[in-house]
Amino acid sequence: MWQRLSFRTQLFLPLGASFLAALILGGVLLQMFATGQLAEENEPRRRSTEAIAAALNNTLGASDNPRQTLDAFVHSLDSSSDIQFRAVEAGPTPSPKDDLRKPHGVPQWFIDLLAIPDIEAASPVMIDGRRIGDIVFLPDMSADLFEKWIGFLALASLVAVLMVLTSTIAYVLAGSVLRPLQDLGEGLTRIRRGDYTRPIPVGGPPEIRQGCEEANALVATLAQLSQDNRDLMHRLVSLQDDERRDLARELHDELGPLLFSIRAGTIALAEASQPLGNLGNSAQDLLRSVEALQQTSRRILDRLRPLYIEELGLWTSVQTLLRNFRKQAPHIVLTDTIDADLNVIDGPLAQTVYRVIQEALTNVLRHAKASNAHVQATVVGETLIVEISDNGGGFPAGNIFGRGLTGMQERVRALSGSLSLLRVDERTYVRCRLPARTTRDAPASG
Repeated sequence: MWQRLSFRTQLFLPLGASFLAALILGGVLLQMFATGQLAEENEPRRRSTEAIAAALNNTLGASDNPRQTLDAFVHSLDSSSDIQFRAVEAGPTPSPKDDLRKPHGVPQWFIDLLAIPDIEAASPVMIDGRRIGDIVFLPDMSADLFEKWIGFLALASLVAVLMVLTSTIAYVLAGSVLRPLQDLGEGLTRIRRGDYTRPIPVGGPPEIRQGCEEANALVATLAQLSQDNRDLMHRLVSLQDDERRDLARELHDELGPLLFSIRAGTIALAEASQPLGNLGNSAQDLLRSVEALQQTSRRILDRLRPLYIEELGLWTSVQTLLRNFRKQAPHIVLTDTIDADLNVIDGPLAQTVYRVIQEALTNVLRHAKASNAHVQATVVGETLIVEISDNGGGFPAGNIFGRGLTGMQERVRALSGSLSLLRVDERTYVRCRLPARTTRDAPASG
């Protein structure tokens, strides 16, 4: 649970708990020492009360009229004084808590929290050996309580100010540390995704700055390696296209005439053997086999090198591919959104687009068991987007490309593009994104 909290939360929770503990500890110490302090502050006046009572008793013992002397002493006392005379008839002496006057501005919960000391300062007054009252000390603790309240407020205010100040400093320092760490994390995420174009901002403490600089050096190295890899793959793709072109030319130039000669000879043999019956049937079977072989040869040549891309353009070639697919799979409803601007695309990029669509439709026909499919090829700005979707059963677990799409992915990466396989809303998507600016980068093969 603690590890899931953010860094700022992990930092501020202990700070807040420590300040709260300091405030509670201050209140506990105030309560512990307030009782003794109040008692010590009133001790001199309590002793004065005893001295006054002793002097009054001596005076009454020497007076001819002690009652009159006592009345005169009582009248001389100020009603607001801490020292008062309480006759026996007035009842027991109240405790300071019972006669406590609440100071202005001090809440009751604070007074209840303090332990008010019970200061016993009642000295008896005697006339003719008979106790007629007491000189009592009833201290006014309102000023002392107000002083303790002010001290508590000062302590709480100090803790609050320190808490705000410390939290502000911690927040600023945490931000100065977290921002570079977040930039570093985002930069590493971009590196993992293969984006080496944006350097990581260098900032924060020296340790973090060093990490950002090392990460930027790694980005530069990976960018150079990635570029070298793309150049190498682009060269390999060009070599493959050259080999396909040469092989297609060899098949066309060598196998084509032979098949044509066999077909012509078979036709002549079939016409000459019409009266012979069985020989004529055999010749017809041979003719059908030769025609099937010619069609197979054309399909192989088409997969090796679709010649009409260079002659008619990519848009026309893709439309021809879609028509052939509809003839081969009439049970699949095929729709398309093909941008007419595809005809301006040539070279390796045009052949890559054609082969991606061709390979994806081949997978739909062979493996998807779909009832409908859609092909989209559009140019948006400087990006060429190709998407083939179907409502078939989807791809195997692990989203692993087959051999055909793996080869297409290598071609796409060689052109600085991306090829992905997705499953969304019961449909399978083969999505390809290629930079259209590469259409004129390399000359067309063949």
